[in-house]
Amino acid sequence: MRGSVIPTKNILFAGIGGQGTILASEITCQVLMESQYDVKKSEVHGMSQRGGSVKSDIRFGSKVYSPIIPDGETDIFVAFHDSELERNLIFLKPDGIVIRIEDSDKQFIPHAKVSNLFLIGKLSCHLPVETKKWEDVIKQMVPPAFLDQNLTAFRNGVKRGHA
Repeated sequence: MRGSVIPTKNILFAGIGGQGTILASEITCQVLMESQYDVKKSEVHGMSQRGGSVKSDIRFGSKVYSPIIPDGETDIFVAFHDSELERNLIFLKPDGIVIRIEDSDKQFIPHAKVSNLFLIGKLSCHLPVETKKWEDVIKQMVPPAFLDQNLTAFRNGVKRGHA
């Protein structure tokens, strides 16, 4: 990356409280920062503890000046819940990518509580960072008691993302 200018890319995470949207965005930011990108993040929690909307904007590149994704400029939209998919689709670029859990994905998620790691596994297939970096950060950020299930979900997401 040294010497080259990397244009700013925008990732929108949107879910409802309790789905692990914030943890997924924190893992993604850490992975990107450790990969030498300038990273900015903004979060909106709303009534997240009661099942309300949770959004996180992530912007990364050589130099990022604002944490807020401009309207219609989302490159990758990670939808954690169908209601949030419908509500936030307007922020996606015309050629943007939507990442979500499809019906055919459900058999690859060992437990509903780790669907967030499954989604970032799928996301990782669209970002210029090696899988090992993702796994290293997950090992740092996920409590040891839940690590195996989370790594399995992440790895299954990577497989489904490449399928």
